[in-house]
Amino acid sequence: MRLGVLDVGSNTVHLIVVDAHRGAHPTPMHDDRSVLRLAEHVGPDGLLSKTGEKALLRAVQKACDQAEEQGCDELMALVTSAIRDADNGLEVLARIRERTGVDLQVLTGEDEARLTFLAVRRWFGWSAGKLLVLDIGGGSLELASGVDEDPDVALSLPLGAGRMTRRFLPDARDGGRPDLAALAELDAYAADLLGPAAKQLKSVGRPDIVAATSKTFRTLARLTGAAPYSAGLQVPRELTRAGLGQLVGFVSRIESAALAELPGVSPDRAHQVPAGAAVAAATMRLLDVTCVRICPWALREGVILRRLDSLGGA
Repeated sequence: MRLGVLDVGSNTVHLIVVDAHRGAHPTPMHDDRSVLRLAEHVGPDGLLSKTGEKALLRAVQKACDQAEEQGCDELMALVTSAIRDADNGLEVLARIRERTGVDLQVLTGEDEARLTFLAVRRWFGWSAGKLLVLDIGGGSLELASGVDEDPDVALSLPLGAGRMTRRFLPDARDGGRPDLAALAELDAYAADLLGPAAKQLKSVGRPDIVAATSKTFRTLARLTGAAPYSAGLQVPRELTRAGLGQLVGFVSRIESAALAELPGVSPDRAHQVPAGAAVAAATMRLLDVTCVRICPWALREGVILRRLDSLGGA
């Protein structure tokens, strides 16, 4: 069957279409994304603005048209932290559903962590043993650990790269250089939130493999020497804590406008790299992780796999 997954995140609206059946590797057929930065349309009053709603409506309608053109048998649509954070999020989704027919499902942070963990488990297989999975999104950081396909612990913290940029490093959005004092404040804030989470994750035992997903981790790995995306998904990629420490020092002394020109950095996300690096460094430090393996599968693949599993023997 041909499945489409529409993922409305804090930064992008991403549609992937795959051909898949239960027990088989999903074959990518179509991939399209729009930079929306939906989280930036949530104002101090906690409401998603009319401008943000209109942009979301256009993006969803575009995805619907593409899914129809691709001959999707089913389109699964989900939203994450940007809508979770908006006080009028459910009202907006109701209007989107009325206009487009698309029922966007709000995932909890724990849902995200569990679905991402499933995707990473399937990618690395049972030989990976106990897995610890880290995922830095635009609005939140997801962490999960376990030996099965459903993790023993699944957590979500409000430490996304976009959220931390808006709170601590607003000048980076204008192409400027991160403020060193603000970076130190970000690190302290992240460590404070991560402390209890680290304790809980460590209580289930030390992992055999630590894996990381998301655009943020892929970018950080690329900036520390990992193979480019063009080398293929099967090429091993890693990010070490030592390399990340050096990278944090580098990105704290360079304008985000210049950072956007480096290989592997998306111009639309360059301003989030310093905050993402700081969150990643704090996470690896608090969890006593020296190296993570980059996994190309994440939330969207987890959604596909869960749907295929639900088909049983069909």
